[in-house]
Amino acid sequence: MRFTRGLGFSLLALGVALCASLALGAGDVTPLQVLRWVLGDDDGNAGFVVTELRLPRSCVGIVVGAALGVAGNLLQTVTRNPLAEPDLLGVSAASTTAVVIAILLGASVTTLQVWVAVLGAMCGCALVLAAARLRGVGDDPIRLILAGAALKGVLTALVSLVLLLDQRSADEIRFWTIGALAGRGYQELLGVAAPLLLGVLLVAFLSRPLAALALGERVASGLGHRPRLTRWLTLLAVALLSGVAVALAGPIAFFGLVVPVLARALVGPDIRRTLPLCVLLGPAVLLAADVVARLLVRPSELPLGVVTAVIGAPVLVAVVRAHRLPRL
Repeated sequence: MRFTRGLGFSLLALGVALCASLALGAGDVTPLQVLRWVLGDDDGNAGFVVTELRLPRSCVGIVVGAALGVAGNLLQTVTRNPLAEPDLLGVSAASTTAVVIAILLGASVTTLQVWVAVLGAMCGCALVLAAARLRGVGDDPIRLILAGAALKGVLTALVSLVLLLDQRSADEIRFWTIGALAGRGYQELLGVAAPLLLGVLLVAFLSRPLAALALGERVASGLGHRPRLTRWLTLLAVALLSGVAVALAGPIAFFGLVVPVLARALVGPDIRRTLPLCVLLGPAVLLAADVVARLLVRPSELPLGVVTAVIGAPVLVAVVRAHRLPRL
């Protein structure tokens, strides 16, 4: 019953966020004009804005939100750390750094292959796994986050150095450092289809082994699973999903933290229940944040990464200040 209620709430939240994303911002068309166009009014301007501007952007937001929400849930489960998420642990920063270096070496946004972002995320995941295996670091959620923050700081400094050395393409690189959905559409979605499909297949395969691993390595081994293989495949899935998200929208701060926290609050810690909710809640939260980014400083837009940082920072503080961190 609890899962059913959580699933219903998540579907409702996604429906409301999608309607708001199609009705507000990105084009000089009012919600009433959009409603009339949906009901059959032959308004060419409203039809163009919805189908050519807002709908492709919303589709990109759905994919990015689902990918980051699921990646955050997987990373928190495999590290047994409720604070873990791709941005805080430096995975997104590693992916962004790989993209920026590729652009510095001559690639352009239009020709950039998503596998560059995925490769960078894989390197970030390998460093996370190495840090989690260190004595005294992996057992302490705060120290693991500090290790990730140090990695992110180093990589951010490297990206800043690249920006100083390559002013000519600074505007092109800046997109990958702040996070945004503006200007993304169906062509970019087709470009990430292969790694996205591979990541989805891995997630479908890993839900049962990860649920067993949450009970402990001995229990998982006793049930016939292989914990070491499960960890590596999970980090590969995180790298694929994080790389897809960075390739589409750049780094989105705190997003992989907020969505799993919401999912666990609705249905508890079992990953077999939180994963479906992350697929729905991730797009709902991201589309809502994107609508806020469009409306706050009209006619301009705020970077999406700024809005998610404002939303996610209080959640991080609330989790850290909890008397007892939730166990995974």
